[in-house]
Amino acid sequence: MTQYYRPIARFGETPTPQSFPLAGGLCWFDTVAVHTRGGGVRSIPAGDVPAEVLENLIRARTPVAGMAMTGPRIMGILNVTPDSFSDGGQFNAPDLALAHALAMQEEGAEIIDVGGESTRPGAAEVQTAEEIARTAPVIAAIRAQSNVPISIDTRKSDVGLAAVEAGATLINDVAAFTFDPKLAAVAAAARVPVCVMHAKGSPETMQNDPTYDDVLLDVYDFLSTRVEAAVGAGIARDQIIVDPGIGFGKTLEHNLILLRGIALFHALGCPVLLGASRKRFIGTIGGGKDASDRVSGSVAVALFAARRGVQILRVHDIFATKQALDLEWAIGGAAMT
Repeated sequence: MTQYYRPIARFGETPTPQSFPLAGGLCWFDTVAVHTRGGGVRSIPAGDVPAEVLENLIRARTPVAGMAMTGPRIMGILNVTPDSFSDGGQFNAPDLALAHALAMQEEGAEIIDVGGESTRPGAAEVQTAEEIARTAPVIAAIRAQSNVPISIDTRKSDVGLAAVEAGATLINDVAAFTFDPKLAAVAAAARVPVCVMHAKGSPETMQNDPTYDDVLLDVYDFLSTRVEAAVGAGIARDQIIVDPGIGFGKTLEHNLILLRGIALFHALGCPVLLGASRKRFIGTIGGGKDASDRVSGSVAVALFAARRGVQILRVHDIFATKQALDLEWAIGGAAMT
């Protein structure tokens, strides 16, 4: 029976003699929850974890796109679309997009994620030429004025290639190379890091009654498979980021289960990215009919993830998130690195 190992991450306390650093960062663990399908969860001392898994859990992650993976890094969201769920239509003019990107960098964003196709529930696919026209000029404009890392949020190889040629330094694929497998080859040829995300179905259909045998373990298995596929396509393993895909074919309860268990994904040996900012479940639980009213809830989720060793937080609200992280790390006894 396959076993899955989730470190019980801790932060802000004195590590015990039996503890290990989590992914080379500031969180640590001395206990691991062992999950089995249909068999519940039990706890074991961290030292009893199989050696290969323990190595994945403790190994310091290699820098990605020039960013050290020793603490939570803020990825600023730049949607150059007319219909994204939170900020659609606000930044789809090139001058507005550039100004917003530079403002996010000033507020503390360490990478800018540019997307030209909305992936909100029910969104229709955007034609490749249109997506390139929306994203490539914006990426080029940002690159002309800043050395900030830039990721392209796309499922399409031609869009990814145009973005890299314009100056993008990371490919962020919500379909994990299942929509257009040629995108992996683009990343490998350009030697840029990638993020592979779990999504159930397409944006048009993903919220039509999504079901799982065990959402946490199903998502883990999918990401494990997609990491291997990316390695097989020629992408360096230490340059692959994983994202459980909050809200992408998940109910509210699925989202909560993934968040509670998010430290499990460290066992893949890759940096972990979380993109939960302003999503619907935050408003459902905490109030906030409009996406812009979900800032406080989004920051709460970001802090929860940071305390569990998540290395990259994809957010809309840069200043609020960075301020909270800076205070959390100061109170916890360690400066952000």
